Order: sequence, then structure tokens, then C-alpha cells
Amino acid sequence: MTLSSECLRVGQTAPDFTATAVVDQEFKTIKLSDYRGKYVVLFFYPLDFTFVCPTEITAFSDRHEEFKAINTEILGVSVDSEFSHLAWIQSDRKQGGVGDLNYPLVSDIKKEISSAYNVLTEDGIALRGLFIMDKDGVIQHSTINNLAFGRNVDETLRVLQAIQYVQSHPDEVCPAGWKPGDATMNPDPVKSKNFFAAV
Repeated sequence: MTLSSECLRVGQTAPDFTATAVVDQEFKTIKLSDYRGKYVVLFFYPLDFTFVCPTEITAFSDRHEEFKAINTEILGVSVDSEFSHLAWIQSDRKQGGVGDLNYPLVSDIKKEISSAYNVLTEDGIALRGLFIMDKDGVIQHSTINNLAFGRNVDETLRVLQAIQYVQSHPDEVCPAGWKPGDATMNPDPVKSKNFFAAV
């Protein structure tokens, strides 16, 4: 396992890891670096069988095809065992379970991944950290929520689309709230005035 406890920043290569995940109700060993060539949304959540967590996990699963369509994989991680993940997946959503998921749930039972990504609390669970990596495994975006409130799938998708846009259009930048189809600007003192003049 290639993990680092140094403070993570955008622009750095994401710490690699190998771990057991539940994929299609089976235990599989996955490695983060195996996803090179694709964008990755890696998100941490506190614990299985809790309250806010299933709302996030099912929301990402229900929107999985939108991420897949733009060359992106989703990975969910908590400090639970793969057995707990499997039991939760096999539990009905109406009973607080998550049902079948369209992406892997990774077991971080040794808490090494959460530590490497600096989201592990003193109580030994992960904060709601979310990291978007590009095709080269470089972290382009990170957010960390405290435990009591969930994340927004629409905003994650919007940020991902902005990352992909500027990487494929290196002479452009995306202003606040940018969505696909919106105007961008040229990061130049003179040329940027074209954008501001049209606002």
C-alpha cells in the first residue's frame, strides 16, 4: 500500500491504495491506480447503517450513468468491513439499507486510506471527504463536510464537468457557477474583458 500521511493538496497525485470492496455483491480487490485513464470521484462517509450516509450513497448510485458517460468512476469508502458493506447493500432502502449499488464500496477497516486522505476523526471514523482525480490520478478538487450534513451530487457533477472542460480547453477558465454550455473566459487581462462585457 502506497499511502502518505502528508497534507493533501489539489495538484498532487492521489495516494494509491489496494483494498477489498463490494462490487455487485461480491468481494473484489481494487487498486486506485487501476483506474488511471478515467476520472475518479472518491468519497468517504462515516459508517454503514447510519442516517445521512445512505442518502448520499444511493444518490450517487442513482446518477452513476451520468458519471460513467463522461469517463468517470465512483468509489465510496468507510472504515466498515466488507461484510458490513455487503449486509448494508443486501438491506432494502426502505429499511435504511442502500440496496444494489452501481459502484464499489471500499472497506477501510484498518483506517489507512482515511488517514492518508486526512479525513479520519479522533473517534476513528471518516468525515465526508470528496476528492476528484483526473485521468492521471492527480487531485483536482477536494471538499470535506462535517458529519451532520450530506453532499450534493449535482455540484459534484458540475465541478467534474468544469475540470474536464478546462483540461480539454487549456486556454479557457470557468467562472463561478459554470455549467456545460455557459460562457467561459480567457485568462488574459485584455481578452477576459470580452466575458465581462457580455455579462
